[in-house]
Order: sequence, then structure tokens, then C-alpha cells
Amino acid sequence: MTRFFQRWAVFIGLVVVWELATWLADDPFFPRPTEIAEAAHALWFSGPLLLTDTVYEHVFPSIGRLLAGWGIAALIGIALGVALGRSATAMQFAGPLLTFMRSIPPPALVPVFLLVFNVGTQMQLATIVFGVLWPILLNSVDGARSVDATKYETSAVFRIPKAQWILGVVLPAAAPKIFAGLRVSLSLSLVLMVVSELVGTDNGIGSQLLVAQREFDFPDMWAGIVLLGVLGYALNTVLLAFEHRALAWQPKASEGRTPATVEE
Repeated sequence: MTRFFQRWAVFIGLVVVWELATWLADDPFFPRPTEIAEAAHALWFSGPLLLTDTVYEHVFPSIGRLLAGWGIAALIGIALGVALGRSATAMQFAGPLLTFMRSIPPPALVPVFLLVFNVGTQMQLATIVFGVLWPILLNSVDGARSVDATKYETSAVFRIPKAQWILGVVLPAAAPKIFAGLRVSLSLSLVLMVVSELVGTDNGIGSQLLVAQREFDFPDMWAGIVLLGVLGYALNTVLLAFEHRALAWQPKASEGRTPATVEE
């Protein structure tokens, strides 16, 4: 319990300061945290079985899109990144294209995705996948490149099959950098989920935020913003726990100090 309060002391202090500052300012654009909490309770936790219909109509679909887009990007990014990372020739040809593609802001392609997929889940998934693919892909490339040459030579001597070499040597060696890319992309997927819902659907957290803004319902708007922060923290905590368990054999992974890699 003591460690809990030590870790959250700064956060609790900031909430108290926020409460006092907004109470003194009495600005309708910046409601007090207690007002935001009341709005959040009314929106999501006042149903017959605790959760309201709004959770099922807006929150759960948003989480589903976020995880689906992130998962698809992870599968494509890891597979393609490992393949490119183990082939110097392929990377020479693909490098300029990857640099060009990852330089395009994903929100700028929303009109293109609307034309191709129309309004709906496909457009939202395309926006999320395109935006979060690059951190995973580039970190996977760098991780696959970092495999010790001795391991490669040893596997060649023992004639280890290609599939076994990839699964048993390359992926474990690249795993720390792959997880670094997954963490960065998870945060991006939350942002792009909201962006895609502002224009591409009539449900979801992003759509709720837009409606609250247009109706000048600022407590509901701030409740949605706080919900996004809570979701981001919860998802990152789960991913970190999985990463620490998966990489327990590496001392640095257990300390959570694996840096994200940026490929220029």
C-alpha cells in the first residue's frame, strides 16, 4: 500500500491542484475533476449491471478497432521486417520506399481511405494499420539485423532448417526491439482510432467526443479525454507485463529499459 501511494502521489497531487484551480477559475470550458467523474459515471457506469449501453455502443467497438488494427499491423510489420532485415539486397531496394511511405501523415490519407473503402470499419482499420505499421516494421528490421554473426555461422554448420532458424534464433534476438516498436505503435493506434472515428463512423469514443464538442457538453468531452488516457495506460501496462514475462531471460528487458529504434 505504501508503494502504491508513493507511485501515485504526484498524480493525486496534480488532480487536487486541478480541482482547486478549476474551482477558483470557474471556467465552463475547464470543468472540475469531480464534474468529469460525475459525467463519466453517468455515461458509462450507471447501467442496471453497472455498465451502460453507451459502453457497448461506443467504448467496446473503439477498443475492438484499436486492437484489430494494431494486431494486423504487428503481424505484417514483424513478418516483413524480419524478412527485410535478413536480406541486405531487399533492404537496398525497399529502404527508399519505406522512408517515403512512413513520412506521410496517416490523417492525410483518411480522404483516400474514404474513397477506397467508404465509411465504415474497413476505412478505420486501414487508417490505424497504415499509421502504426512503421514503428513495428523498422524496429523488426533493426532487430533482425542485430543477430550475432556467430549464431548464423553456427546454424549453417549444424544445417538448421530455415524456419527453425527464424523462429528459434532471429525472432528471440530481435524480440526486445520488436517489443519497443509494439509499445510505440500501441500509443499511435489509440490516436489514430480517435482520428478515424471523427470522420468514419457514428459510434466510438471519437464520435462521442465530436458530439460532446458540438453540443458544448464539456464535462462529457473531458470524460472522453480522460477515458482515452486511462485506456492508453491500461493497454501499455498489459503490454509491458507481457513483454517482461516474454523477455525475462534478458536482464535489460526486466528493467523496462529497451529503447525504441528509429531507422533513418
